[in-house]
Amino acid sequence: MAWLFGSALRTSMVDPERALPGRDAPAYTVPTTHAVLGTPLQGPWPEGTAVLYLAMGCFWGAEKEMWQTPGVVTTAAGYQGGFTPNPTYEETCTGMTGHTETVLVAYDPTVLSHEALLRRFWELHDPTQGFRQGNDVGTQYRSAIFFTTPEQEAVARATREAYAPQLARNGFGEITTEIRSAADAGPFYYAEEYHQQYLLKNPAGYCPVHSTGVACPSPV
Repeated sequence: MAWLFGSALRTSMVDPERALPGRDAPAYTVPTTHAVLGTPLQGPWPEGTAVLYLAMGCFWGAEKEMWQTPGVVTTAAGYQGGFTPNPTYEETCTGMTGHTETVLVAYDPTVLSHEALLRRFWELHDPTQGFRQGNDVGTQYRSAIFFTTPEQEAVARATREAYAPQLARNGFGEITTEIRSAADAGPFYYAEEYHQQYLLKNPAGYCPVHSTGVACPSPV
């Protein structure tokens, strides 16, 4: 998607004081129901549902991979990890909000374990590319994990340590994935309606995932 906004690409994080000001309330409405799963897009979800926020490049393809994963309750596309309140897609794509395109994943950890979900995350993209994924270049395409529980954090870091040497053996560089709490990353701002389950509505839409083809082992 980066080519749409090629003149505004940013390959370094915007300073907070230079970020776009945003707004006090969303500039658009968000659907209430997941178009594929039929579950609430913004909750409430069944008791015991875990939530993890994952960024792995363009959120269209990433969200599709997540909603197809057994044990997932709902998914949503959005913006997180930056400075601008209630950003729009166009603003985020300038790199001047500091957000990365993020997928909210609500899931049943008794069906889909934290480890299984995070190993899938690592394998679905190239976590060594910094501020890009494939042809999509800019800070909004960086890889990130924003965890909501200590258990998720522990597994995120353990799977990262297990994956790094596998990537190195296959000629890839160091992992650049940002790992921090969702509380520290800031609010998850739901993206506009047309971005939600985008590849259901636009089956031929551009948004490949950029898997390295390297399997992520289970942490020892």
